[in-house]
Amino acid sequence: MIPRPLVAVLALALGSFVAAASFAADGPPKTDEEKTLYFLGTLAARNLAPFALSADELAVVQRGMRDALAGNAMDLDGQTYGPRIRELMQSRASAAAAVEKQASQAFLDAEARKPGVRRLESGVLVDELRAGTGDQPTVSDTVVVHYHGTLRDGSVFDSSVERGQPFRTPLAGVVKCWQDGVTTMRVGGKSRLLCPSDVAYGDAGAPPAIKGGAALVFEVELLEIVK
Repeated sequence: MIPRPLVAVLALALGSFVAAASFAADGPPKTDEEKTLYFLGTLAARNLAPFALSADELAVVQRGMRDALAGNAMDLDGQTYGPRIRELMQSRASAAAAVEKQASQAFLDAEARKPGVRRLESGVLVDELRAGTGDQPTVSDTVVVHYHGTLRDGSVFDSSVERGQPFRTPLAGVVKCWQDGVTTMRVGGKSRLLCPSDVAYGDAGAPPAIKGGAALVFEVELLEIVK
């Protein structure tokens, strides 16, 4: 069976092709309808991203969409090719995750050699930037923190600092990297936590921002343990 979210988005994208044909292909979308269709295109792209399509493969996908709209699509068995879509997506995603994991491991190994960085049993790297003087949390605690999350290339994927709003969370409800790393801190302290993918978002990642197999870096300031 074809994944439902993928079917829904591509079906909408197919339906929009005819309407979009009347719009100018060049230049940014101007009207609300053009912007809606443009956004639909970005949703379709996100659904196609796990396939890591080459330019030639993308052209085949576009041909299938055009042929379906024209009513002359090839008669292919959905029971056969539906499951193959999922298989293709999984194999491409696994291959991409393996490449990312290898690059991430090299990054983590280099970081681990820096002065002051210690590796926990789980593989999490902790670089204490400022020692705290308050209480030390346990995994069963709820904490208030400021954090700044980046990928190994330094690009930001999430940041309470940029939002200007501290983040409150039970440690039992976050990734293991945080559970292991934040519990080494004391209130008032600030640490840089470097997370292997297997204690973060794993091979699945958190698309589109976080690739499968990606190492993550969090600069965390522990503000409070909620009593």
